[in-house]
Amino acid sequence: MHEIVTLQLGQRANYLATHFWNLQVMPISPGAQLWSNPYQESYFTYNENEESTVDHDVHFRPGVGVDGSETYTPRTVIYDLKGGFGTLRRYNALYELTEDSNAGQGLWDGQEIVQRQTPIQPSDYQRSLDLGTQAPRLTSESVRYWSDYNRVFYHPRSIVQLNEYELNSQTMPFEDWNVGEDLFHNLDKEHDLIDRDVRPLLEECDQLRALQLFSGSDDAWGGFAARYIERLKDEYGKKSIWVWAIEDGTRSQRHHQFKKDTNKARSLYSISPQASLYAPIIDLPHKLPSYLNVDRQSEWQKTALIASAIETVTLPSRLRPYQHFEASLAGEDGTHTIFELQTSINKVNDGHTKKSSNEEGSPKAETEFDIDFAYDGEHQGAHIFNQVQVTRGNEPEQEGEPTGERDIGHLRKLRLYNSEAMLQIYHTPLSLPMLDSFPHDMFPTPKTGTGIDVFSALTASTRTAQRIKALSATAARMVSVDEREDMINGLGEIREFYETGWSSGSDDEDD
Repeated sequence: MHEIVTLQLGQRANYLATHFWNLQVMPISPGAQLWSNPYQESYFTYNENEESTVDHDVHFRPGVGVDGSETYTPRTVIYDLKGGFGTLRRYNALYELTEDSNAGQGLWDGQEIVQRQTPIQPSDYQRSLDLGTQAPRLTSESVRYWSDYNRVFYHPRSIVQLNEYELNSQTMPFEDWNVGEDLFHNLDKEHDLIDRDVRPLLEECDQLRALQLFSGSDDAWGGFAARYIERLKDEYGKKSIWVWAIEDGTRSQRHHQFKKDTNKARSLYSISPQASLYAPIIDLPHKLPSYLNVDRQSEWQKTALIASAIETVTLPSRLRPYQHFEASLAGEDGTHTIFELQTSINKVNDGHTKKSSNEEGSPKAETEFDIDFAYDGEHQGAHIFNQVQVTRGNEPEQEGEPTGERDIGHLRKLRLYNSEAMLQIYHTPLSLPMLDSFPHDMFPTPKTGTGIDVFSALTASTRTAQRIKALSATAARMVSVDEREDMINGLGEIREFYETGWSSGSDDEDD
């Protein structure tokens, strides 16, 4: 078994991760369905003689519920601010609180005055899941918190509320990168967060494959994540670390935008050298294809689109036939760890899509995608170092000789000799399940009883050098003098990995 343990840092990360877990959703116990619609558990097989192509143990941990029944809960730790969890309780139907709720008064024998906040009422969607009835259609208005569309149970240890800050506070906003950094230091000094929150999950793993983090990168969560990853790297230095770094894509006032860009620069400078995969994700790109219907004011809708790409591109790490996803990310030399996330929806269904190849019949890296979550720009002129492609649903036609009939080692050497991109292509017939927790009209309507075909990729290219140059220019104006030199030099060193041999040098002088 090759497990992946996940950390979720902050509100936007939890919106995104909730969609991710819903797509992996597991029943309470083998042979029993958790909710009413069998298609929504399409990754799970109920016939004991049939093995699912998805290895659920990668992301889910077995356990025992309060009634002694077997359970499966995500291998995850969820951090959010006070007020960010909505209706999600730490203890749930699988792990009820068994301690006496009316504990003794101890040394105090006077009258107690208990003050309680008004409880948040569960959404109609959650009520229907609890009752096992037909779920109502979710809307942007009905989703108040990420827990409103959550379909899984979590272990009580997975829920960690940070009471030092309150969600959407105007007096103490959780926006500045250094605020998150300081919060981590203070909490870690008091509790040792690795020992308290992460190590219990890691000790349950037979063979840990990777640590996966969903986190904001342009606010205080970037600083929190940077110091967290630094500790993880010290403890588990040889393990892969995948970071999905979420950036706010909404337009803001000039000064506030400078602050967000500076936070991005700090996150990239501090996190990317320690990560095996660092993927900046704009929530949401300004350029979207006309066939999508996305409410840009709804975190629920925006993160549903992002989750469809992330769940697709990481699917090989959970499929039983594929065991070397990390090697695909490393490419030829492992120096390129900053990846662009790109995707197209239903492009392999139109009967016209073909994968292009060169004169030798070797497939080429893809440059045309409908959605670019990384830099929201053009690909023209960019050199691609490494690309991992994942196609789900119908497989597109391949021009030239199929790669499966040729020696992979020879192809990699040929690519290196011809200065071509390292390329790994995966395909699975599993379509993206259309859950009732997804916006019902976001994607092109699939055929009844089917899912959505998705083509996603992770790409390392020279566009990253251009992005780092822009962030460096902003950071040079915004950060303090003490921090400026180290950051600008560090970003410059990272940038060199994404331009060496492909830049004319005419625009390299930043001073």
